[in-house]
Amino acid sequence: MYKMRKLAMLLLALMMCWTLAACSGNTGTSSNGKPKEADASQTKPSPDEPAWKLDTTPITFDWYINFDWFTSKWGGNVVSDYITKKTGVSLNFIVPAGDAGEKLNTMMAARSLPDFITLGSYEDSALKMINGDMVLPLNELADEYDPYFFKVADPAKLSWYTQADGNVYSYPNASSSPADYQKYGELFTSNQTFLVRKDMYEALGKPDMSTPEGFLGALRAAKKQFPEVDGKPLIPIGMHEFTETGNYSLEEYLQNFLAIPQQKNGKLYDRRSDPTYLKWLKVFRQANEDGLIPTDVYIDEKRLEKDEKISQGRYFAMLYQWSDFTEINQNLYQKDPNKVYIAIDGPANDAHDAPTLGGNGVSGWTVTLISKNVKDKKRAIAFLSYLLSEEGNKDLFLGEKGVTYDTIDGKDQLLPEVRHLLNTDRQAFDSKYGGSYLYWMLMDTNLNLAWMEGMDAEPAKQIRDWTKGKTISMSEFENLDPDPTTKEGIAEGKNTRLWAETLPKLLMSGSDSEFDKLFAEFMNTITKEPEYEAIAASRQATYERNVQKLKLSLNQ
Repeated sequence: MYKMRKLAMLLLALMMCWTLAACSGNTGTSSNGKPKEADASQTKPSPDEPAWKLDTTPITFDWYINFDWFTSKWGGNVVSDYITKKTGVSLNFIVPAGDAGEKLNTMMAARSLPDFITLGSYEDSALKMINGDMVLPLNELADEYDPYFFKVADPAKLSWYTQADGNVYSYPNASSSPADYQKYGELFTSNQTFLVRKDMYEALGKPDMSTPEGFLGALRAAKKQFPEVDGKPLIPIGMHEFTETGNYSLEEYLQNFLAIPQQKNGKLYDRRSDPTYLKWLKVFRQANEDGLIPTDVYIDEKRLEKDEKISQGRYFAMLYQWSDFTEINQNLYQKDPNKVYIAIDGPANDAHDAPTLGGNGVSGWTVTLISKNVKDKKRAIAFLSYLLSEEGNKDLFLGEKGVTYDTIDGKDQLLPEVRHLLNTDRQAFDSKYGGSYLYWMLMDTNLNLAWMEGMDAEPAKQIRDWTKGKTISMSEFENLDPDPTTKEGIAEGKNTRLWAETLPKLLMSGSDSEFDKLFAEFMNTITKEPEYEAIAASRQATYERNVQKLKLSLNQ
């Protein structure tokens, strides 16, 4: 009888424990063995609270970056270690060893995409992944697992990237909507610059290079006065590499410096046929004939080779994206402030209108997508929301409060010694601290304007300041090309590759008349394409939709 009574009491006690446990929501321990107040999977996410806080157990995501020059690792610096400690997320970056397009195409063909994918917003692979049902809709993930996403994501960007099925599959970085331009426009800068080596330019008497005669005269004078740099030939003019789609420097950059419109009276304008543009392409043709453009520019001058030549100070002038060599220019400045590259007025139209330089558009620089193969949907969308939020951007830019930054004179800014290292040795800064968007995949360049205090140091300041007031939004002209899987898209791709083949031939032609003949042949070929009119109609319709989308975004 005693034993039965004792057993009954034990059972009652156990039942009370179970009841208390059920009422309190404490269901035991988490996967890492620690007590937890509630199972994250049982907790309904709130639209007012970040979902990443519901589960901070360790997890590692594979993240593909479609740029072979990206060499950063996660872990071992303040920012990445702090974010991992805070969110539980670690990252394993995957980058292409060779041709980025080939690597990505191989993964898509095998449907073996990693958890996250980041690639250029201008690349058609994103649309191929979407149409191929390889990536997940961010809005559906947010609805189910993290409604806070809609609180931190920009409605204008979500609207811009909404597909025909009503879903959003990608989110951009370095993106600015028309509303952002209204708010921050005067502070916006452009990457599109014409640069010269300061000491050489001053030694030549600071020539005016905005006219064809002044441009060619300066290049010839530089080659004559400075034939070699440390025993290696001077390169009078440098530019971006020639690719299978063309050359940034000789297309968009040159056209923007010449302030050539992209539309006239609401109709898209083919800037390639503009007389002023063709006139300046002939200037580059003459530069090539005069031996001012070395042949390797057309063949194998990739970014790494170009970086090496910039670090050696071998270019006199460049029509180039200055942010690509910020660290190199900083190193040059440390050795000799006179041997750095500075921005000056470059090629201009006959009226000397100010350049219309491209700033951040609503499409952004890159886009990030979440693969259908993702190992944990909840954690993935929650981490994406965190990264694109103000909190995440602040962590990525400034790091950990009290360690890399603090509130100084009422503003959150890097500590003086941290800022000093950033301004004097970017490589050492990246290795030790990892801030200032070393991890740029979801960076919001509008938000970082609030944290730039004391960070505008030379030589970058001079270049950045030169572009202020010349930078405009061109969002309405983004993503105009037809779907690459359609007849029009395939034909447009063919035309683009033909232009990419024609452009270097124009520069290497033996005379202006030969140039004219080659250009006429190109135009004749593409205009006789059966899809030519359909391509033009598709681009015009997309442009008009873009205009309407952007107008609506201003009213949101």
